Amino acid sequence: MEQSVINELKTEELFERLEDEKDSLTKLSINHAVSQLESPIVLRQKRRTVARLKTEITKRELAQSK
Repeated sequence: MEQSVINELKTEELFERLEDEKDSLTKLSINHAVSQLESPIVLRQKRRTVARLKTEITKRELAQSK
């Protein structure tokens, strides 16, 4: 997910998307531990997406508090 798409989401949608991405990352990690994924780069992309979502949520919370 690109940063421009994340910026367009509402705050509630960010929280929903974050939970979905975390669940997806957990499932992928478990699958990777059991048997090799076809492309382990997917794990890196999921981790980065989760980080981007968390960063945007934090940025909005800080902007609200000011």
